[in-house]
Amino acid sequence: MKAYHDLLQHILKEGVEKMDRTGTGTKSIFGYQMKINLEEGFPLLTTKKVAFRWLAEELLWFIKGETNIRPLVQKGISIWNEWPFQYWLEKNGWASDFPKYSMEWKGKMSEFVQLIINDKDFSDKWGDLGPVYGKQWRNFGGVDQLSQVIADIKSNPDSRRLIVSAWNPVDIPGMIKSGLPPCHTLFQFYVSEGKLSCQLYQRSADVFLGVPFNIASYALLTHLIAHVTQLRPGNFIHTFGDAHIYNNHLVQIKEQLSRTPRDLPTISLNEKVNDLFQFDFSDITLEGYDPHPAIKADVSV
Repeated sequence: MKAYHDLLQHILKEGVEKMDRTGTGTKSIFGYQMKINLEEGFPLLTTKKVAFRWLAEELLWFIKGETNIRPLVQKGISIWNEWPFQYWLEKNGWASDFPKYSMEWKGKMSEFVQLIINDKDFSDKWGDLGPVYGKQWRNFGGVDQLSQVIADIKSNPDSRRLIVSAWNPVDIPGMIKSGLPPCHTLFQFYVSEGKLSCQLYQRSADVFLGVPFNIASYALLTHLIAHVTQLRPGNFIHTFGDAHIYNNHLVQIKEQLSRTPRDLPTISLNEKVNDLFQFDFSDITLEGYDPHPAIKADVSV
């Protein structure tokens, strides 16, 4: 996908060196926008394999209003594990015994994951991320934003208020378990000529690891909401605040940029499902995905 590769190259060329919360260091830019036509294919990167099931299950988890990692972990999905795991270490005074990313740290992580799976009381205490995305989408001060925006798209498609926000200042302190307030903070829908478009504002973006997931996740959300509002997917516009490449991802990015993009896949949805909150992963079919091999990299916590 050319738009994503252009972003990588822009950061490598124009980015400035900045330290960050994790201590890893980044090349960073501020203010950037990509526009992707969803009618040209589903924007799942082909220059490295992206775990579609993981991102789709995560999105469905958000849509259901979930904030505990247990349902994801039980499906073998580890997207959110590092943050509550590190919080568990720190609260128990073990962080210095298990330096980040060391073999000991990874071994202890495996123990943590098994406790999340096998012990519901442990999961209730240590697996909850606080009032993050799912909570805000479904209950922002008592407002179910997702239900409301779907109702508004159906009743008033020309509205300029088709907005869902994950940024709730009152709840930011309670998000400490996840390690960070929402990175993808706000999204807005726009209806024109029978098409539904979505624009995301992302305050902070890990461009190598996170952004491929974010692009595909919000593209899928647009497909799902277009489906239940009887519209066609239009454009996905991705607007960034601080877009950065971590210094420990530079080798991987050079590898990815050396690869030739392949044709984009397509998405089909179960025609029998007409309620956003009833979708299951089995209702979503990805077709024609033929990516290059995955490229591994550590997440910065």
